[in-house]
Amino acid sequence: MAKHTITLIPGDGIGLETSAAMQQVVAATGVDIEWETAEAGAACIEKYGTPLPEQTVEAVRRNKVAIKGPITTPVGSGFRSVNVALRKTLELYVCLRPVLSIPGAGGRYEDVDLVIVRENSEDLYAGIEFEKDSEGAQRLIQFCEDEGAGTIRPDSGISIKPISETASENIVRYAFDYAVKHGRKKVTAAHKANIMKHSDGLFLQTARKVAKEYEGQVEFNDNIIDAFCMNLVMNPDWFDVIVFPNLYGDIASDLCAGLCGGLGIAPGANIGKEYAVFEAVHGSAPDIAGKNLANPTAQILSAAMMLDHIGELEAAALIRQGVRNVYADGTNLTADIRRATNSDAPAVSCTDFTQALVDEIERLRA
Repeated sequence: MAKHTITLIPGDGIGLETSAAMQQVVAATGVDIEWETAEAGAACIEKYGTPLPEQTVEAVRRNKVAIKGPITTPVGSGFRSVNVALRKTLELYVCLRPVLSIPGAGGRYEDVDLVIVRENSEDLYAGIEFEKDSEGAQRLIQFCEDEGAGTIRPDSGISIKPISETASENIVRYAFDYAVKHGRKKVTAAHKANIMKHSDGLFLQTARKVAKEYEGQVEFNDNIIDAFCMNLVMNPDWFDVIVFPNLYGDIASDLCAGLCGGLGIAPGANIGKEYAVFEAVHGSAPDIAGKNLANPTAQILSAAMMLDHIGELEAAALIRQGVRNVYADGTNLTADIRRATNSDAPAVSCTDFTQALVDEIERLRA
């Protein structure tokens, strides 16, 4: 059996608990992983002057693959999100979020099976902003007026929304290649090209161009983002692989998680040409940190995605089947799932859920 060295960024808040649970579950599959632990988060600011120390980035570069727990972004501190910083620094241009129903998780539907492919590098998340009353904001307001582009109120804060042909082609091509590799039948591009003709319009134009290369292999269509949200809630089975510019993908992935039971079971990955970082979609939930209440399912399923990525397909399948079996049994479920299912049955702790899953995986292996 091959040995893998993986960078583990435990995070903070409930990340410390969900990361530990994930390690136990991965170990139960029998896969041989050496974890190289690296720090990130608010606690690093006093120690290193940044929530993302350079040695952490270097650890990801060295091992090529990382998995991280949730990390708190300090509010109003001037430090950008560790998640965003990792994506930019390592050029992780794909945010991949599979959305799959788990019976017993309290989802609105029982048979959702779709994949979110979100562009990760630009759009409003590029971080190009001008504070209200700043010299840059005033110059930009004047420039727009001089160019006849429109009038901006003088007391505005301004964020720039860049959409490039390069990034659009990269993400759409990834979506189509993913569909081909995984036997998916359709790719849908979601956009607002009817209003933002030179940003979303370019995204749609590029998507249509790339789609022509896959004619006969994968069906293509597009949805205006507001209509997409309505259609998704009414008929999720209309969709298969959906590709988005950054902001819409962020919002829609949470919407999709809600169809299946919530963020507690939503895995994710940020992938580039050289590196991949796997992570739960949910936040660090500091209000329940250290109380043994967290649901580690999302990070555990993110680990299954990681195992697929490194070629450990059998171990990944064991984790997914184990999760399905534990949820279907219904005896050992955390409080968020009890709420989602309106169940009066007692909730179990993070450690009890984890042990039930470990026991199930070991049973499946026997």
